[in-house]
Amino acid sequence: MISATIIPLTVVITMLVLAYFGTTVNVMVLAGLVIAIGAVVDDAIVDVENVVRRLRQYRQAGSTLPTAQIVLDASVEVRNAIVNASVIEMTALLPVFFMEGLSGAFFQPLAQAYVVATLVSPIIALTVTPALILVLLSNAPIRERVSPILPWLHRIYDKVLGGTLRIPSLAYLSTVALLVVGLVIWPLMGQELLPSFKERDFLMHWLGKPGTGHAEMKRSSILACNELRSIEGVRNCGTHIGQALLMDEVYGIYFAEHWISVDPSVDYDKTLAKVEEVVSGYAGFYTDVQTYLKERIREVLTGSSHPIVIRIYGDDLEVLRAKAAEVNDHLLKIDALKDQHVEYLVDIPQIQIEVDLDKAQKVGVKPGDVRRTAAYLMAGEEAGDIHTGRSAYDVNVWTTPANRHSLTSVYNMPIYTPGGKPVALKEVANINIAPVPNAINRENQARRINIEADLKEGYDLAVAMDAVQDALDAVEFPLGYHPEVLGDYAERQSATQRIYWAGLAACLIIFFLLRASLGSWRLAGMSFLSLPMAMVGGVLAAYLFSHAVLSLGSLVGFLTILGVAARNGIMLISHYQHLETEEGVPFGLGLVMQGARERIAPIMMTALTAGLALVPLVIAGNIPGHEIEHPMAIVILGGLVTSTLVNLFIVPTLYLLFGQRTSPTAPGDGDALQPA
Repeated sequence: MISATIIPLTVVITMLVLAYFGTTVNVMVLAGLVIAIGAVVDDAIVDVENVVRRLRQYRQAGSTLPTAQIVLDASVEVRNAIVNASVIEMTALLPVFFMEGLSGAFFQPLAQAYVVATLVSPIIALTVTPALILVLLSNAPIRERVSPILPWLHRIYDKVLGGTLRIPSLAYLSTVALLVVGLVIWPLMGQELLPSFKERDFLMHWLGKPGTGHAEMKRSSILACNELRSIEGVRNCGTHIGQALLMDEVYGIYFAEHWISVDPSVDYDKTLAKVEEVVSGYAGFYTDVQTYLKERIREVLTGSSHPIVIRIYGDDLEVLRAKAAEVNDHLLKIDALKDQHVEYLVDIPQIQIEVDLDKAQKVGVKPGDVRRTAAYLMAGEEAGDIHTGRSAYDVNVWTTPANRHSLTSVYNMPIYTPGGKPVALKEVANINIAPVPNAINRENQARRINIEADLKEGYDLAVAMDAVQDALDAVEFPLGYHPEVLGDYAERQSATQRIYWAGLAACLIIFFLLRASLGSWRLAGMSFLSLPMAMVGGVLAAYLFSHAVLSLGSLVGFLTILGVAARNGIMLISHYQHLETEEGVPFGLGLVMQGARERIAPIMMTALTAGLALVPLVIAGNIPGHEIEHPMAIVILGGLVTSTLVNLFIVPTLYLLFGQRTSPTAPGDGDALQPA
């Protein structure tokens, strides 16, 4: 009952702390709390179990020591282990706080919730828990009521662990086998930035060649929407063509977007396949199908909606076009890619008007007046606003359509002299049609052009990018021109490098925390070297149940396993040390068996609680909104299995080998197994 009270109290206080510091409660925050449940349960169980055990011992011995003193002493006994274990778990997620940009925005709320929960939990375990025990158990009979499962669990555990301790080579071979399995599988894993989001709202880019007219864009859009609405489950279709002048993205009339919503009752994958089939059937247009969230993420990363973007910088547009075409030719040979193309930076016909200074001077027209008047009459210009009632209307200066529908009408466009006499534009300017780029893109004080591509289903992003890099190496760029690889892979590599470097620092901190907690370099090294074995289960789980792909969520899951494994190890070894130094149990097989038997219930309870809390995230993997947590939960569940096995069987064996103090016990002390 006490443990059941502590857990919701910890969650409530954690939520209040997060709210105080302005953290919005979202799916990632809730996922962080779910992951932290195991640590919260372990803190509560360890403290309650030790206090109750001490109360039972003192009362059975007929001690007159006050209950408050017994509770205080018992809580102090586990204080260091609980605090050190919690600090280690918080340190394990330190790399997440070094993630920047998009990756940090996704995962830092999860890490914040996890760290706050693991900070609040030991504080409650060492303050509120003893107080509750004192209030509820001061006069209660402390008799041992064993769970019917525990004797059965002890019998099996004693038999298996006893055999392992008598033949330690089994544990050593298991350790080597685990590490080999992990090392073999890890290079086979694919990589991705974020998983596919299974939203029910889709966005389709619909690009014709620059210069495509409004009539054609409207015709094709209407046909596409009618065909999309005929698919079972598609509830609606909306379209816009072009972009307004003052919008965040300025596009010509050749650019359109279609939106559809899909009914939740229909099969997601089958409906998406039908939508993609319809969209890909419109030849002459560049099209894609994306979810809103995926499209927004990629737009933030590169300004493009594609996972692979190669951006070439330089000064001359013709050189950029030539090099972009050369790179695209190489990309077309890569099997893992599809829809390889150079962005639309093409020449379109444009009327150019160049003032003839001599002719303009003869009629008294200034060159600036000619340019401004021609611009107003051809493109229009806002001259003011009219406000009437609650409405506002723009006032624009523009010619009638008859005066701008052909090159001849432009030749004859009237330009008025200061005296009010009309003069045809052709009399004061040279007018011709010339090819000009449809857009000018600049970044970092240089022109740039993009080559974009999508990844085929079932192909690994890292493998595809290796081929892309080989393609770039095969292209020779002139001085002053250089390519840059952007997109999902670049963001993932950047985030991964930060995680690895910060993870290395976190591992060093964890090692020194283990040394401070265990008081021995040898034990700290032993505990630290057992951590990679605990993480092998996460690798196996990701390989079997996450399509052999590692996302950023998977890496965060490995960091979580690192903290959990270190926590269980430190709690077990600390208990061994306590039995030897405080309760006088001599070092040997008996000590190892007794300590392991007394810790098996908390270890199993922690693993089962954390595992059950993660099961909904695993089951809900295909539900929109849970795609990021799904691979992370799979890795943590797999890691919990191997972490539990390592702490139950391998750590006791290693402790028997490395845990003896400098003053060993006399021969024969503690070398007999205690009865179950």
